[in-house]
Amino acid sequence: MFYFSAKDPTVSRTTTVDNVPTADVSDTETSPVGRSGVQPFIKRGTPQFIRVTLALFTAGLATFALLYCVQPILPVLSHEFGVSPASASISLSIATGMLAVGLLFTGPLSDAIGRKQVMVTALLLASCCTLLSTMMTSWHGILIMRALTGLSLSGVAAVGMTYLSEEIHPSFVAFSMGLYISGNSIGGMSGRLLSGVFTDFFGWRAAVAVIGFFALAAALMFWRILPESKHFRAASLRPKSLFINFRIHWRDRGLPLLFAEGFLLMGAFVTLFNYIGYRLMLSPWHLSQAVVGLLSVAYLTGTWSSPKAGILSQRYGRGPVMLMFTGVMLLGLLMTLFSSLWLIFAGMLLFSAGFFAAHSVASSWIGPRARRARGQASSLYLFSYYLGSSVAGTLGGVFWHQWGWNGVGGFIAALLLLALLTGRALHFRLR
Repeated sequence: MFYFSAKDPTVSRTTTVDNVPTADVSDTETSPVGRSGVQPFIKRGTPQFIRVTLALFTAGLATFALLYCVQPILPVLSHEFGVSPASASISLSIATGMLAVGLLFTGPLSDAIGRKQVMVTALLLASCCTLLSTMMTSWHGILIMRALTGLSLSGVAAVGMTYLSEEIHPSFVAFSMGLYISGNSIGGMSGRLLSGVFTDFFGWRAAVAVIGFFALAAALMFWRILPESKHFRAASLRPKSLFINFRIHWRDRGLPLLFAEGFLLMGAFVTLFNYIGYRLMLSPWHLSQAVVGLLSVAYLTGTWSSPKAGILSQRYGRGPVMLMFTGVMLLGLLMTLFSSLWLIFAGMLLFSAGFFAAHSVASSWIGPRARRARGQASSLYLFSYYLGSSVAGTLGGVFWHQWGWNGVGGFIAALLLLALLTGRALHFRLR
């Protein structure tokens, strides 16, 4: 494995290691210990890399299983609590919305007290809130527990990205981020699959409880195997410092566009999977809850596409790869507009593969672009990311009620066209 010199005029500014601060590409990259005694970066193939990959893969799996386990059971929740599909979707939107709000605080908090402590505590709290949600008998009680779950998970999402940006060798950050996001994809699939299938046999409360206990075990494993940060440097939590760093991030040529990209990509993704279940349970398919849950295997495409996107971005640059996979999302969406179940499922596979790949590229771009307070920068990206989930996921219900699946498809297509325009602007601005 090799990386290009920033002095090479033939290399695009959108490659994996461009724009990495000088401190990140010092002698510590290749020597066991740097000239000043600084700890080396973790490289691919080492035992440390395997531990980091396994720990964050598990954390991503548990995070997304907790977050999205309610998505395939939205029709069940609608029936049990007597709420509309749009109201039922709030159980997901409120979790992602509170996660977005929490990110504004957990990122800077991790910059001050450390990465591992914040992530372990957050995952434990989210597991407990999920288990408590199974005991709620009112819709408002469900929403409160879901809100607390989302708020807790804010301490995992952005902090994990920051940990990788700090500890992994710059040449392998994109690949490592892809593996982390593949854990997210499997988690999203597992949460949906288990909750959908178990609900048919044991009820939704038992299904969610199983996922809660799994996440609790994952949190304990994460605590045991994740290496302590070697490159973490505590930053101030003073409001003045936070404001200065915030202003620096928003004045960057690329970061605001990356925030917008996260909003659009996630908004499109969540909207499709929020309402595709309602469509497939209607005529002419009349699929069962278990089968709808099984369709979440489409997420498995993310386990291939995310690392692949990291490899391709090293070769062709981040901008072109992100544009290509956003286009794959649009193609997959168009396939879901047909009436053939096989075409719909193939479209879901393409859509999922494109999403996880595009998100992997965008998220791996944050660390190299942020010259300081990387935890805060990652938090702002994911704030926009999950804000897109909440806003677009709920707005999709309006289009569903008014125009059915064609309306939802048109709404998602508009989001993806905006994502393509944003990605194009990113590519040309950072050339």
